[in-house]
Amino acid sequence: MKKQIMVALLASTFITAGAQEKKSPSWINNVKLSGYGMMQYQYSSQENAKSNSFNIRMARVSLEGRILDDFYWKSQIQFNGNTSTLGTSPRVVDLFAEWQKYEFAKIKVGQFKRPFTFENPMNPIDQGFMSYSQNVSALAGFNDRAGGHASNGRDIGVQLQGDFLKNSNGRNLIHYQIGVYNGQGINTSDVDEQKDLIGGIWVMPVKGMRIGAFGWTGSYARKGTWTENTDGVETTHSGIRKLQQRRYAFSAEYLVNDWTFRSEYIHSTGQAFKTRYQDADDAKDCTLSSNGDKADGVYVLTIAPVVKKKLYAKARYDMYRPTGDWNQAKTMYEIGMNYKFHKNLQLNMEYAFVNNRAIEKHNYSMLDMELCFRF
Repeated sequence: MKKQIMVALLASTFITAGAQEKKSPSWINNVKLSGYGMMQYQYSSQENAKSNSFNIRMARVSLEGRILDDFYWKSQIQFNGNTSTLGTSPRVVDLFAEWQKYEFAKIKVGQFKRPFTFENPMNPIDQGFMSYSQNVSALAGFNDRAGGHASNGRDIGVQLQGDFLKNSNGRNLIHYQIGVYNGQGINTSDVDEQKDLIGGIWVMPVKGMRIGAFGWTGSYARKGTWTENTDGVETTHSGIRKLQQRRYAFSAEYLVNDWTFRSEYIHSTGQAFKTRYQDADDAKDCTLSSNGDKADGVYVLTIAPVVKKKLYAKARYDMYRPTGDWNQAKTMYEIGMNYKFHKNLQLNMEYAFVNNRAIEKHNYSMLDMELCFRF
């Protein structure tokens, strides 16, 4: 009998030891795989630039998790359907770690969203329209006015952010975020050794409401050649040419009873390069754009529930002035519907009347339909 008990105990010990050896580390158990895709049909009646095409707007796959409870990390890769205008594909868009021990002071290091405007950090499906607003796209680092490559509003750097000043219900009333960045966009090292300082602060007086302000100071630089004309004499230069950038934004948002109201104004001061950085040759072209040193834009949007959590009507006024002058303004008047088949499957439909004063035939129409999924 004793012999049988000893055998049973030994067998139990080996089984337990084997189970412990096979047990995964806690940080592996915390890893989450997710992603989403956006398929698009778009029509434009613009004179001499008509289009009628199915596109893959984007697809993203991400891994995220926690280490030692206090550290959150994330990596995300993006794939594009049209790499000639949307940047290199596939490419890393996010790769960062954030220390989150304290609610009032979280430190993030790596490549991630710039802390500029409310709309920039939003998931494009949740943002709800056929594209980010013009001012955000041009002045928050998507297809940046200064000439930077497509960076989806991101850069490489370090950021401090937090929430504080709780009310009687335990809800924080103030959020702040401030960071230091290379100023060159994603997957690119610094060129001029000058860093961008970007930050924002907002108050949340009632649940669902945010009112904020943002600031950005820094530069965008290239290493290449350019020609300057002084008193009729042309001189060719080579080396690093940096363009100082100063930007600010005012933002307001209210989410209540499944309604969304949001508006943001952005102003920019600073020269831009003539060519947008899409390949190695563009990165060496330091010729200045003729758009001058000012730009601004504003949008106002509403997303209203027709059937709560299911069907939504939407409208947006979206204006951008690439030179700060009305004779170059592009204004889009947009209306549409979004339908959620499931929390992970959504259909967005939109019509836009466009008035672009920078082209001869100012007015044209656009239609956009997008089928979006998540996993």
